[in-house]
Amino acid sequence: MSPTVYRPAAVPSPKATLRSHPERGVPDEAPAILGAGIVAHVGFAVGDQPYVIPMTYHYDAAEPGRLYLHGAHASRLLQHLATGAPVTVAVTLTDGLVYSRTAKFHSVNYRSVVCFCRAGETPNLERQRTLLDGMIGRYFPGRTPGRDYDPAPDSHLEGTAFIALEIEDWSAKARRGGPKGPRDADPAAPGTAGVLVAIGEPTVLHPERSEGPAGMK
Repeated sequence: MSPTVYRPAAVPSPKATLRSHPERGVPDEAPAILGAGIVAHVGFAVGDQPYVIPMTYHYDAAEPGRLYLHGAHASRLLQHLATGAPVTVAVTLTDGLVYSRTAKFHSVNYRSVVCFCRAGETPNLERQRTLLDGMIGRYFPGRTPGRDYDPAPDSHLEGTAFIALEIEDWSAKARRGGPKGPRDADPAAPGTAGVLVAIGEPTVLHPERSEGPAGMK
């Protein structure tokens, strides 16, 4: 039996309704995209000033309607969230760069989720420790506290705030496939067309080195 897919709203609210390319909507893929994402862009407004902050985050499919952020207690974002103000979180996976024989039809293959949230619980220390270990395991599969790194003591956890974001609604969208220009299917046409799928440098773990993942110190 396939698991039930979480949807914050049976019918998307106006803010979560796709207006551009609605045929690209993939709401059932939202949990998988959130589970695979690396960086979340968190948008909020304080007075008349909007902010967007890139952050790491934690998401567990066992709690599909919730994601977690963490940071310093004194951070503007966490203090703002504590007021119950709304926040928007966007996560995007880039799967390929699409090039066309026509300028207009250059594009990007992507999967993305936009979550509309409000702050929920502030976990206690033991829950924070579990969340931190889960977050580390999501970014570095297989790493185990006590074997690969020292578990966080209470003093470290007391200096960092985790906060749950309750997802009230979301939209998920994806583009797949090749270029869609008028001459892209004709190999005899001048110019080139295709998809560049190797993006960025791969990260390789070197367990024997003290610096950890390549390039990270």
